[in-house]
Amino acid sequence: MDYKKALSQPIFKIIGQTADDLNLETYVIGGYVRDYLLKRGTPKDIDVVAVGSGIELATKLSSDLPGKPKVSIFKNFGTAMVKYGDIELEFVGARKESYHRDSRKPVVEDGTLEEDQKRRDFTINALAISLNQRNYGALLDPFKGLKDLENKLIRTPLDPNITYSDDPLRMMRAIRFATQLDFRIETESLKAITQNKDRIKIISKERIVEELHKIILSKVPSKGFSLLHKTGLLEIILPELTALQGIEEIEGQRHKDNFWHTLEVVDNIAEETDDLWLRWAALLHDIGKAPTKRFHKKIGWTFHGHEFVGSKMVYKLFKRLRMPLNDKMKLVQKLVMMSSRPIILAEEHVTDSAVRRLVFDAGDRVDDLMTLCEADITTKNPKKQRKYRNNFKLIREKIKEVEERDRIRNFQPPVSGEEIMETFNLKPSKEIGIIKDAIKEAILEGVIPNEYEAAKEYMIEKGKSMGLHLEN
Repeated sequence: MDYKKALSQPIFKIIGQTADDLNLETYVIGGYVRDYLLKRGTPKDIDVVAVGSGIELATKLSSDLPGKPKVSIFKNFGTAMVKYGDIELEFVGARKESYHRDSRKPVVEDGTLEEDQKRRDFTINALAISLNQRNYGALLDPFKGLKDLENKLIRTPLDPNITYSDDPLRMMRAIRFATQLDFRIETESLKAITQNKDRIKIISKERIVEELHKIILSKVPSKGFSLLHKTGLLEIILPELTALQGIEEIEGQRHKDNFWHTLEVVDNIAEETDDLWLRWAALLHDIGKAPTKRFHKKIGWTFHGHEFVGSKMVYKLFKRLRMPLNDKMKLVQKLVMMSSRPIILAEEHVTDSAVRRLVFDAGDRVDDLMTLCEADITTKNPKKQRKYRNNFKLIREKIKEVEERDRIRNFQPPVSGEEIMETFNLKPSKEIGIIKDAIKEAILEGVIPNEYEAAKEYMIEKGKSMGLHLEN
C-alpha cells in the first residue's frame, strides 16, 4: 500500500532528495509513523534512519535547507539533530545492537534496516516508510506492526525476554504505551516483564520517573498502575503504594482496600485536571495509612495521623526517586497533609470559622485541595455520594463567600509587628508574637473583621490584658 499521505509535509521530499544525492537508503520510522496511522495528530518529533551515516545525512540536509539550520551532532550515539521551524528531526544510522547483562548501554554496529527494526522496542514502533524516490511512501513492516496497531497490541519484535532483559526500561515503556494508547500487552510479553522485573534496578531513577509521569498524565492512569502492580514492578518502584493493598478483617470488622481506592481517586482527578503534581498528590494521598493502621475493639480500624505521616513519606519518596525537592514536592506534601480536612467539614455543619481556617492553611491551593477531596469520593452508595458532593459544593460556595468578605487567602496581619512594638514601646519579644497570633485567631474565628481599625483596637485590648502600657 502507498503511504505517501503520511509524508504530506514538504520536509520529507527534501530529506528524500538529499538521501538520493548521497545514495543513502532512508526511512522515517517509529513514533511519527505509529501516531500517523493511529490518527493521533501530526507529531513534531520525527525519527529518520539511514542505512549508512545518519550524521552525514543530517549535515548535508542542513546545507540544503533554507536558512541552513544548525546540526547538533552526538558522536557517542551516532545521532544528529536538526531543528527546522517547529519540527525536530533526529537522524541515526541503521544499526544492530548487543548488550552486557549489567548495563542497558548497547554495543552498536552498523546494520541493515531490518536489523535496525529488530532492535526497536515494539512492533508498532518498528514501522518504517521509505523516503527514497524509487519507492517513496512504501511501508516496511517485517514484524506485522500494522496488524498489532489494528489489534491494539503491544508486542516486541524479538523474544520479549531478550528485549526486556537487554533494556529493562522497555518494561516501563510497554506499560506506558498500553496506558496511553489503551492497548493490551501480549500475554508472552506480560509474562516476560514479570520474569525480568528485578532488572529494572539497573535503570536510573530519572528514566523510571519520566515513564511514571507519562503514565500519571494519561487519560486513565489506573490502567498503567494496575499493570505495574500485576507485573511486580510497582513493589520495586513505589512500595509505599503496594503496602496499601489488601483488606483485613478482625471480629467481623473490615477496612477498604486503600490501594484500589487510590487508583480510583487518581482516575477521578485525571478527569478534572492535567496538573502532574495534583495527580501525584492523589496517588500519594493515603500512603500514610499502611504504617498507621490499627485495630481497636471498641471503634474498629483507625488510621490516626495518616495525613501527617504520609506528608513526611512524600519527602523520602521524592528523594529516593530523585524527584525535585522544591515547591512541587512541598505542594504534594501540603495536599497530602490536608487531604482529610474538607472531608471532615463535609461530614459536619460547615461553619464560617472552619472555612476561614481551611482557606488560611491551604492558601492559593485551596481549589486544588477541594478538587483532590472531590476525587476522593469513591463510595458506591448513591445516597452517600450525593451527600458528599452536595456538602463539597456548599464548602466551595462558603469559600467563595468568606474569601470575598474576609480576604483570608495568603493572609497578612492588618497590624504589623513594628506597629505593636511602637504602640507598647516593646523591643523584639515573645509578647509581639502572642498579640499577632491573638489578632489572627480573632479574625479566623470571626470575632473581628479582617480590617485595620478593628485589628488595631483588638491589639490594644489584648496588650492591656497582658499588662502592657501604651506608649504616650
